[in-house]
Amino acid sequence: MKTNYRRCISCRKVGAKESFWRIVRVYLSREVQLEKGMGRSAYICRSAECLRVARQKNKLGRSLKATVPEHIYQSLSLADVLTILPRARRDPRSGS
Repeated sequence: MKTNYRRCISCRKVGAKESFWRIVRVYLSREVQLEKGMGRSAYICRSAECLRVARQKNKLGRSLKATVPEHIYQSLSLADVLTILPRARRDPRSGS
């Protein structure tokens, strides 16, 4: 099956759809939410730097043509921390 490619609105990197966070402005309610929904979408890399730049320059808001609530940025920051955390832990079997 053909891979779907998307572009990060912050760094402009192109990659597989699964490697990005999807932020959606839902069609009828104009509500901004994460990952699910039908409407205008923006994609951003799963990195703290891309999120910081997008937030600082309001790239999500301009791309979605809507105001992005603070809780969306907080959820993405938390998701970034949770993806980094397992890699930072040491292997308990190694004894170090």
